[in-house]
Amino acid sequence: MMKITDRHCRRFLRAITRHTLLYTEMVSTGAVLRGNRERWLGYSPEEKPLALQLGGDDPAQLQECARLAEDFGYDEVNLNVGCPSPRVQTANFGACLMAEPERVADAVAAMRSAVHIPVTVKHRIGVDELDSYEDMARFVEVVAETGCDRFVVHARKAWLKGLSPKENRSVPPLRYADVHRLKRQFPQLLVEINGGFTTLDQVEEQLASVDGVMIGRAADSDPYLLVGVDRRFFAVAGGPPPSRREVAESMLPYISNWLARGERLHRIVRHMLGLFAGQPGARAWRRHLSERGNVEGAGLEVVHEALALVSEK
Repeated sequence: MMKITDRHCRRFLRAITRHTLLYTEMVSTGAVLRGNRERWLGYSPEEKPLALQLGGDDPAQLQECARLAEDFGYDEVNLNVGCPSPRVQTANFGACLMAEPERVADAVAAMRSAVHIPVTVKHRIGVDELDSYEDMARFVEVVAETGCDRFVVHARKAWLKGLSPKENRSVPPLRYADVHRLKRQFPQLLVEINGGFTTLDQVEEQLASVDGVMIGRAADSDPYLLVGVDRRFFAVAGGPPPSRREVAESMLPYISNWLARGERLHRIVRHMLGLFAGQPGARAWRRHLSERGNVEGAGLEVVHEALALVSEK
């Protein structure tokens, strides 16, 4: 998720779940090829397994970015064909590429020819007037011929004109049945579903029809919902999962290290605001981190002070 799943967010989520596949923010090919690569591609080893999500439409540039992803040690490279942002549309990538399945196929083929790690595609069920099930099935069929390793399907269409990116996450209705039908039509493909899931019970229900489930915004607003993922879906044995307080405390050495490197506290702890969602003192926790964490020179004391304001049920 753009402006959300940066390296600090991913490191925080790793304190909650060790086995869930995490994604970077969508990074344009231009940023990767001409920008600060440590900024866009850098990560901590603890974040793995980790997928680099790319935005672009030029097969040669995407091929080079995929090669860099593998060189940097990413576990997967994902092409975003679902983002409806006007800025993304201007650059001719994201959801508008659903109208050009052959171009997406060329890009995936180029990427797969350059790397050994999985190359996957995230897309919508439709875009603008190309929103029938048959339109989506044709898109998937064309791209699948290149050997795409997995299709991650956001179960809403995208309106490129008339709706904002935020509205495109909620206004078009969810059509889970179309994604289930896609898996039935192409049983040999790995099909993952995304859109509107807020509980692990919902995830488990979906796994009867598809191969995987992606959780997006819910993991930002209530990240602790992921605490049961490892035991429930990856059969990880062991003691009880960490409490919210233990998750926060486990982040302290990481925060200290980045503060010493000149990072501002707010850039790290903004991802932790939802950790105590639904717990006594959650609002005070959010307010204290938001207000005090953004003060010049703020340090670990702000996190300790915020922890003193909360308790767990």
